[in-house]
Amino acid sequence: MLDIKIIRENPEEVIQRLSTRNKDYSTEINQILSFDKERRNLISATESVKAHKNEISKKIPEMKKQNMDVSAVFEEMKKLSDEMKEDEDKLAEIDKKLEMLLLSVPNLPSKTTPIGKDDSENVEIRRYGEPRKFEFEPKPHWELGQKLGILDPETAAKVTGARFHFYKGLGAKLERSIVSFYLDTHTANGYTEIFPPYMVNRNSMQGTGQLPKFEEDAFKVEGTDYFLIPTAEVPVTNMHKNEILSADQLPIKYCAYSACFRAEAGSAGRDTRGLIRQHQFNKVELVKFAHPDTSYDELESLTLDAQKVLQLLGLPHRVVALSTGDIGFSSAKTYDIEVWMPSYGRYVEISSCSNFEDYQARRANIRFKEDAKSKARYVHTLNGSGVAVGRTVAAIMENFQRDDGGIDVPEVLRKYMGTDVIR
Repeated sequence: MLDIKIIRENPEEVIQRLSTRNKDYSTEINQILSFDKERRNLISATESVKAHKNEISKKIPEMKKQNMDVSAVFEEMKKLSDEMKEDEDKLAEIDKKLEMLLLSVPNLPSKTTPIGKDDSENVEIRRYGEPRKFEFEPKPHWELGQKLGILDPETAAKVTGARFHFYKGLGAKLERSIVSFYLDTHTANGYTEIFPPYMVNRNSMQGTGQLPKFEEDAFKVEGTDYFLIPTAEVPVTNMHKNEILSADQLPIKYCAYSACFRAEAGSAGRDTRGLIRQHQFNKVELVKFAHPDTSYDELESLTLDAQKVLQLLGLPHRVVALSTGDIGFSSAKTYDIEVWMPSYGRYVEISSCSNFEDYQARRANIRFKEDAKSKARYVHTLNGSGVAVGRTVAAIMENFQRDDGGIDVPEVLRKYMGTDVIR
């Protein structure tokens, strides 16, 4: 969430920067300011009453010593206690309303994030490789998967429902090989491997910004306060919830494989075929906890780390800086990596690398100290897909398909696959 001090001291700037997300948040900001003022007034009043009560209580021993009647004093103290309790109840109610308002306001876009209305105004940063020119009519991955018998959405629809897949034979092995290749590459690059729980509690979802805003996109476990994770970002970021780290620990770098579960409530009718938009998919996630002074350098290196696996696979891709109208709710700045998909005739997102600055850390209370005597400050959190596995499978199938219907296995995967061609 945003630092209320920033809202209090620069409300017009906050409203203006949030407006670049193509929504007017002035009502929310003004309500926050109103509740904040009321809260501070109540605290001041409560402290004043408390001081008055303490002053009166000091007189009681002396009055008793002089055999004076203290009943009126006790009556006054009771009235003051009732007044304090009433103010404390009001304060608790205001705190609750203030927290919900703060949770409903997105992060401030970085001043280096391109201003734009939507994804049409994202800015291309760089490209790697050139899209392949086929000497035959290329097929989409869902047709290739069916012909090769390695993807089976029909059986998954029977067993579960739409937007699920069975991987079979070399299809399953390809998915597993990509996961191993990604983890091996990232751990060799200094990331600590994590295998997280696939369920988290409500506080963890709130800590990374999925709740309360996006509850409709989450799978909640009935009868519990657990949610299936939409990404390993959630459990891994919350590993350091309510902790104070030391500056010499930073940056902390984690990579984590997990299944991811998303209801995709806002995407009805989109990408209904193939592996691009599934309710369950696999992903390797990169998560960093960084010093505020270097977090944007860490974002650049994180994006390069995510790119590296695509480069090693030989998949053509590009990096784009998302505009203010396209960045996620919790993000201050995001780079998307988009892989070339012949069936779409365009680049498709396969990784999203973001700097959240202290937005998530403030929600999850993750801080650090420069030294033992320093005041604790919030870390900056970053994450990026390193990268989405199902979309990698789709990209490999389409970009490396052969005219005989087979698929060439990228060289870096052959030691995992035990073959150089999927037939």
